[in-house]
Amino acid sequence: MKKLTLLSLFLCLSFGAFAQIEIGLMISPTITGNRFVAEDKYNFKQENSNLRLGVGVVADYFFAQNYAFGTGLIYRSKGSEISYTYDPQDGNGPITLTDDIAVQYIELPLTLKLFTNEIAPATILYFQVGGSLNTKMAAKVNDKKVIDGEKTAKRFNLFEADVMLGGGTEFQFGESTKLFAGLTYHRGLSDIDNKYYSERLSDKNISLKNSGVSLDFGVKF
Repeated sequence: MKKLTLLSLFLCLSFGAFAQIEIGLMISPTITGNRFVAEDKYNFKQENSNLRLGVGVVADYFFAQNYAFGTGLIYRSKGSEISYTYDPQDGNGPITLTDDIAVQYIELPLTLKLFTNEIAPATILYFQVGGSLNTKMAAKVNDKKVIDGEKTAKRFNLFEADVMLGGGTEFQFGESTKLFAGLTYHRGLSDIDNKYYSERLSDKNISLKNSGVSLDFGVKF
């Protein structure tokens, strides 16, 4: 028991020796799109990707010299212009409808970050893998918050989860200041459709998911 206690104390002290937090600010322009799960007869298509913005606070909690838990709070807009075929059952046949979707989220990243040793003076690479839990803050469709007397935000689920995979470069400036630039792929895991499209088309198997690629620029202290 005494040896186990000493071992636990040693591990705690070792962890504490490495543990440090770097906090910073990030701006993250993102090319966003949407993916669909639906039968071909509905002709769901992404007409255009959109350039949207992300901005927020990031934090890296180092538990070893080259390993950190990456998190933060990011405000990010997602969505693209989509089209689909809808039959209003008025005798005139199916019509094609277009929706330009913009949903704003607060993201909570939960990632593992791996850092290399210096590849050049004051320069290292990092790789990031994990996911994020996202909460809807607002939404617009075709640049409108209300359509036919109903808030467009109600068309989308409150929560979203996605996978993140990325990497980049950090540059050391001075004793504690670091600049970073990277590229991250975001792939939505959960359906963002709050039964709007599935009920409108009378098909519960329809789902809509987010995707995006972001350029991440920031400074850490």
